Amino acid sequence: MQVFNCDQCGHLVFFDSVQCLHCGAALAFLPQSLEMVAMKPLDGGWWQRALPAGSKAEIYRFCRNRTLYDSCNFTVSGGDAHAQCVSCRQTRWLPDLSDPSNLRRWKQIEAAKRHLYYCLARLGLQPVRGERAPQYDLLEEVPGQPPVMTGHASGTITLNVAEADDEERARRRLALNEPYRTLIGHLRHECGHFFWDLLVRDTEHLEGFRALFGDEREDYDQALQNYYAKQDKLIGWQEKFISSYAQSHPWEDWAETWAHYLHMVDLLETAAAYQTHVTVPDPAQPHDQLVQDPFGPTQPDFNAMLKQWVPLTLLLNSLNRSLGHQDAYPFALSAGARRKLLWVHELLQQHRLRRQPAAPLSSVE
Repeated sequence: MQVFNCDQCGHLVFFDSVQCLHCGAALAFLPQSLEMVAMKPLDGGWWQRALPAGSKAEIYRFCRNRTLYDSCNFTVSGGDAHAQCVSCRQTRWLPDLSDPSNLRRWKQIEAAKRHLYYCLARLGLQPVRGERAPQYDLLEEVPGQPPVMTGHASGTITLNVAEADDEERARRRLALNEPYRTLIGHLRHECGHFFWDLLVRDTEHLEGFRALFGDEREDYDQALQNYYAKQDKLIGWQEKFISSYAQSHPWEDWAETWAHYLHMVDLLETAAAYQTHVTVPDPAQPHDQLVQDPFGPTQPDFNAMLKQWVPLTLLLNSLNRSLGHQDAYPFALSAGARRKLLWVHELLQQHRLRRQPAAPLSSVE
């Protein structure tokens, strides 16, 4: 995430800010341009950027969820007939918001969705010109009904809203022997399934995927049953997979790798925005280097990203330990995991430059 400043007074603000604490300006995020801006009210519930007098500016509405629930800071363009912003309108089903617990959970999930929207937009993955976008069903469990399972099917991501509760996530993480479980992690993983359908299935990249991740035609339900049946006995997965769960099926290997790549670019962008320096472990000569923005005008290649990633995550974990917390990044990237991350990186680079002819993606050496 980049650093944002109030464009009225220059004071530091944040991605979810709705008001500048320094000058009091109303703030909103423009999803079309990924800008945080100060706003001034107009008649009829319309808003406009607080630009210098005489400047022309588009008019906006605040997302209806900001107006009704104080839960969103995205805008809707004046010519858009939707009452909700591009992120909130992707949610199809909601839990009962008359329950204060569900209202709190829903707000947290929508905040994570907006964070995901930003990262996908930076990667050039937000839909344009009628392209498909993921849909979200945010469901609560009802006594006497089947449990709500978080997952993806046919473009719809289902999330059990109980995942917004820290205690419940911790319980499930321990029960499933996971090192990491967060809302943004869930959304990044599940949207990976959506983008596999979009970027890999029925494309020239499918055979390369199978060579590296495995054959996705393997029976999925049976594969998951086999994984959970022997989960406690699985060893040796670290050399080929990013997580234990990734070995359950090629689709899950892809989704875990995809989520991890989104973790990488987001954290690298944040570190670059705060002008973080790291010591790059170059075999020839270790040297200090300013972390580069993976979305900058000169995008680093994947090897350059990895060289900064390792010391950056060591720093992150050390800072966490200093405050008495567990490691924020409980992973180690093996050669096999790095090859899969490279494949995702190259696939996304090609997607962003899709007007150019596609080239073969890197595979197992």
